[in-house]
Amino acid sequence: MSHYKHFTTKEREKILFFLAQEKTISFIAKELQRDKSSVSREIKRNTNTEGIYSPSYAQKQYEIRRRKCGRKPLLLNADIHKTVQLLFLQYQWSPEQISFRLKHEKNLIQISYATIYRGIYRGFLEEGKLSPGQLGGARKLRHRGKTRHKNGCIETRGKISHHISERPEQANQRERICDWEADTVAGVTGKACLVTLVDRKSRYLLCEKVAKKDSISVKQAIIHMLKDSRAKTITPDRGKEFSRHEEISKALNDVQFYFPEPHPVKAMGMAAGMGHTSAYDRTRLGAMLWAEGAFKDD
Repeated sequence: MSHYKHFTTKEREKILFFLAQEKTISFIAKELQRDKSSVSREIKRNTNTEGIYSPSYAQKQYEIRRRKCGRKPLLLNADIHKTVQLLFLQYQWSPEQISFRLKHEKNLIQISYATIYRGIYRGFLEEGKLSPGQLGGARKLRHRGKTRHKNGCIETRGKISHHISERPEQANQRERICDWEADTVAGVTGKACLVTLVDRKSRYLLCEKVAKKDSISVKQAIIHMLKDSRAKTITPDRGKEFSRHEEISKALNDVQFYFPEPHPVKAMGMAAGMGHTSAYDRTRLGAMLWAEGAFKDD
């Protein structure tokens, strides 16, 4: 382990003072209790074009060299930055997914999820400059970047009509057809997505591509897919894209919507009653449809 200590500003001023008195390097080294080679190197490195040693110039040069030394942030590497930025911003992968997938595939690019999180909060993954107060990429993190309701906030999305605990037992037990589970499978951020409807009993799938993941597009897709069906119940998640559920209900002979708990993880006891398509199934479905070109722009 090296015990080398960099010259301080005070020591550099002493070097200038002794040089002005035409003292030798050996004398200066003895006075500063430094090695002669260190003093010689300090003077040679920080002497200007006029042959004069400058303490202020020496200090500035030291600070510049100091910033350049050490390990550079991985996300400043062009290849790593491009890969992580694409997976995070465009494909909406979490830092954990990015890190473990690259490791699992034995990719030449290896980066920890902690490093990705630091890069997000420092703005390394932004596509452009942020205005003061903007969260940027942090908004894409699950929960962390989401806007929280403040005091006096007026809820603008559709009010919850019925809780899942009120859903008919026949639907809960999958004893009949036409009890539908609604969901969306997102493509590239801000682009097309799929609206999916899965029959709880038969697991029959209906899906329709919409140009944008918003409440109007989702409403129109559900009405179009179920207009010839005698839908009995529809169970979506609590996303904003389902906020027009009352309009859908009126268009489909007053079919009832039943919404799950706000935080499904805390309501695992009701998971059997919900029967929502699993994350694995949704991912698998999305992958298959992606491969078939379902997300490509028309």
